[in-house]
Amino acid sequence: MKRIYEGKTKDVYELENGTIQLKFKDDVTGEDGVFDPGANTVGLTIEGAGRAGLRMTEYFFGKLAGAGIPTHFIAADPDNQTMNVRRADVFGKGLEVICRYRAVGSFLRRYGAYAEEGQPLDAFVEVTIKDDERLDPPISKDALVELGILNAGEYDTLKQLTKQISAIVKGELADRGLELYDIKLEFGRDAETGDVLLIDEISGGNMRVYKDGDYIEPLQLEQLLFG
Repeated sequence: MKRIYEGKTKDVYELENGTIQLKFKDDVTGEDGVFDPGANTVGLTIEGAGRAGLRMTEYFFGKLAGAGIPTHFIAADPDNQTMNVRRADVFGKGLEVICRYRAVGSFLRRYGAYAEEGQPLDAFVEVTIKDDERLDPPISKDALVELGILNAGEYDTLKQLTKQISAIVKGELADRGLELYDIKLEFGRDAETGDVLLIDEISGGNMRVYKDGDYIEPLQLEQLLFG
């Protein structure tokens, strides 16, 4: 097993059979010890965060499989905090796709002259470039196509999948009295077929969830989800 990438919250290994293994860490993104799913730095370490994130990811990827939504998921081992996945190629140097149901985080920081905190949004989808140096800038469909990062058809597929996936997650949380404010997803091309598919994870570390107006921390979210 060869480590091919060391990430903020996960390390990536190549297995002998050509598939990929993700090792979930207890590190979470944020700043100055405060968790923020939209941050591009590790802000703190929460014991158990890796296992909780993997458990949620396995659960939601199972729900997506049942809905016929393509993902890179193969199998998970929560005890060892690892997940085996199909090989996929990221778009460009990596994109993050955010679906927003409330005006919070970076959306509010950018558009605060026009939006109020917590203002409802209609499953607003935006794409950002994974680029720590430039603070993950948003990018439009036209720019993505112009720069050759993806084509127009892939963008439309990516946006449609984002709305479908986010709606499933939102519904699952709503059944437990929880409200999804926003969620960050990642996509890539299947290395064998070239099809667009969901990659990375779906966990408390890449979403903001509230209950009765109070923010729910990632570990607490996992406990509320599974009891």
